[in-house]
Amino acid sequence: MAAEHLTKESFLKKVFDYENNQEWNFKGEKPAIIDFYADWCGPCKMVAPVIEELSENYEGLVDIYKIDTEAEQELAAVFGIRSIPSILFIPVDGQPQMAAGALPKAQFIKLIEEKFEVKAPA
Repeated sequence: MAAEHLTKESFLKKVFDYENNQEWNFKGEKPAIIDFYADWCGPCKMVAPVIEELSENYEGLVDIYKIDTEAEQELAAVFGIRSIPSILFIPVDGQPQMAAGALPKAQFIKLIEEKFEVKAPA
């Protein structure tokens, strides 16, 4: 399954309703990764196939989303996105953590396994 593109409306339903909550309150039932990107961004294009592979490898274990910072400028502003790609790692419990830059696939896997305590099926 491909990474799901989020709009503000779907973000409020699936991830966090920042309009009605001051404190972080994740709505998901599985850990999630959000790739903040733009179509014109070279490093974002390098990360895109990695995100799609991870989406397939961790299907059912981790929800993987993409947010186009050009189309969803309010979401980018809410998270203070200053450079892209920016990747948000969201555990089911606890605070999300942002990683900036085009991470290699091995780094994604390491972060997923450490932060989410999830291993990809063999």
